[in-house]
Amino acid sequence: MSRMCAVGMMAVAAVVLTATAHAQTAPPFATTKVEGTENVYIFRYGNHQSMFVVTPQGVIATDPIGLRRPAAVAYIEEIRKITKAPIKYVIYSHSHFDHIAGGKPFKDLGAVFVAHKNAKARIETLHPADVVVPDQAVDRKRTITLGGTTLELLYVGKNHSDSTLVMRLPKEKIIFTVDWIPLQSTQFRVMADTYIPDIEEGLNKVIAMDWERLIPGHPGPGGRQIGTKEDARAALAYLQDLSAAVKKATEEGKCYADAERDVKLPKYENFANYGPFLPMNIERYCDFHNPAFDVSSANSPTQRKGDP
Repeated sequence: MSRMCAVGMMAVAAVVLTATAHAQTAPPFATTKVEGTENVYIFRYGNHQSMFVVTPQGVIATDPIGLRRPAAVAYIEEIRKITKAPIKYVIYSHSHFDHIAGGKPFKDLGAVFVAHKNAKARIETLHPADVVVPDQAVDRKRTITLGGTTLELLYVGKNHSDSTLVMRLPKEKIIFTVDWIPLQSTQFRVMADTYIPDIEEGLNKVIAMDWERLIPGHPGPGGRQIGTKEDARAALAYLQDLSAAVKKATEEGKCYADAERDVKLPKYENFANYGPFLPMNIERYCDFHNPAFDVSSANSPTQRKGDP
């Protein structure tokens, strides 16, 4: 196995380096109303963020973001500053615990937990003590209608996990999806638990959807909380250019060290984490383009064919 196997799934979505300075100066948590909407909000705790929607009949919340911290309590308190309506739903973006742990305070209030069926299966198998097991599972698509608001839960295939949902508000033309469409940044470290080339195919599907603004699971450089289709297009272009450059390096026998030294993508030098994470992104694509490796499973993306 390559070095990347030592990087656990939990590290994939950890705090990105570029937001450290911003996080040090910003308050621990904050809630922001999305400009131009009547009822869409972003709750940020540290360098993680979630979307919630307030309606007269109740609240639709997303990721509790409460791994090893009391984020859910603060989250609920922030919601209560806006509305006393019941919190009807908590929807998991995907199966990674740094986003979905800590939801018990929501469950104690009677919220229904919803996730993609693969996330539900994984949680039921692992039984992490601080992750609420979803009550309901989504396959390809589900629509939740509450208090005049419609929220679509869409599965576009494997990307940063095999359980990622794209949550789309059709009226507001907003999507919330986590960890695979960063704002002006490389992919995180060695892209552990990422499916290639599925992630590129998924990006094409998302770009083709009708939306204008993107709320990701982590703020971008400078604390930017909302992106646009240009951010999604840039994320796709980065992966395509990276793949082409690393494929050439692989064919020339350069992977890993020489490829990490020689492959440069000057077009993306302004991306956050370009310096530290580009070599690790290169390593991931070295594995993908190396025929000696089985990349069919993102949970063991560098397993050699025939290995147990």
